[in-house]
Amino acid sequence: MGFRCGIVGLPNVGKSTLFNALTNSSKAQAENFPFCTIDPNEGVVPVPDNRLDKLVKISSSKKKINTTISFVDIAGLVKGASKGEGLGNKFLSHIREVDAVIHMIRCFDSESIQNVNPNVDPVRDLEIVETEMLLADLESIQKRLEKKKKKLLENDQLEVLEKGLECINNNQNLNILLKEYDKKTLNQTGLLSIKPKIFVCNVDEQSIKDGNNYTKKFIDKYGKNNTIIVSADIENQINQLDKNEKNNYMKMIDIKETGLDTIIRKGYEILELDTFFTSGPEESRAWTISKNCTAPKAAGVIHSDFEKGFIRAETVSYKDFINSNGWTNSKANGKMRLEGKDYIVKDGEVLNFRFNT
Repeated sequence: MGFRCGIVGLPNVGKSTLFNALTNSSKAQAENFPFCTIDPNEGVVPVPDNRLDKLVKISSSKKKINTTISFVDIAGLVKGASKGEGLGNKFLSHIREVDAVIHMIRCFDSESIQNVNPNVDPVRDLEIVETEMLLADLESIQKRLEKKKKKLLENDQLEVLEKGLECINNNQNLNILLKEYDKKTLNQTGLLSIKPKIFVCNVDEQSIKDGNNYTKKFIDKYGKNNTIIVSADIENQINQLDKNEKNNYMKMIDIKETGLDTIIRKGYEILELDTFFTSGPEESRAWTISKNCTAPKAAGVIHSDFEKGFIRAETVSYKDFINSNGWTNSKANGKMRLEGKDYIVKDGEVLNFRFNT
């Protein structure tokens, strides 16, 4: 299924530079003035997974196919975006189309890179963006509640939107809704403020390892849990290197994983995603599923016919598959199980589906 992350923030905080680094491309214009990016650039990136490399080797697969993540570079928001300032409405509509939001926050000083605000203040900058998203949600809620009069709104949606309006009017965080309603119902509302968030503090090279006063201020306010410290410029440099050069450079600047790896790992956490594998002589492939996904739903990620005609799933844990050196020995050693329609697929399992055509 993959997932889409939208990179948002004020102008000139490093969104396009990060996008170029993550997608290893120059699609986004990293220009030194606001609104250079109007239409969103999108890059599809393979998700690194060392487990897949081992499966390819064991199954002597002709092809290796990673699951993917899409990054969307959304143009800079400004104060008043929800009222159309700086082409804001267009940008806000692009945020509605992503699964998670990467908040890019300026945590560096620079005389050469223009700041749309008089000083660097990551807490203020995030509040500007989140306020504009909240105002957009308010307008959306009010418009949709008008449909109540025309009886065009389903009861569950009506309840969520009325609760959302109550939260905004009482200056309460819309995340309250996450505790009271299921994900499917909330996704149908299209609300921006409740989308899963990753906070990326963009720093200079000297601050990559330990952060700086700006990142400390931000973490004091929003915590470490979903906050990542990266240098978009350094990420760009890393992605221009071959594997050995990359490893040596990362050791030199004392970082253990790239920003891409960190963002993907955090994305899987906040979106509650798992990976399962298929592996054979033709290909070994990774597939993204939601946590607590049933076997038929997992089969449907491969093809809708697999889900409709699902009979059973041949299932081996990743560890057992590796230790048994593939399917044949996994079956012989009793490590392969046949699971039915109610089975919950676990992260890393190697599956083969039986289905009626």
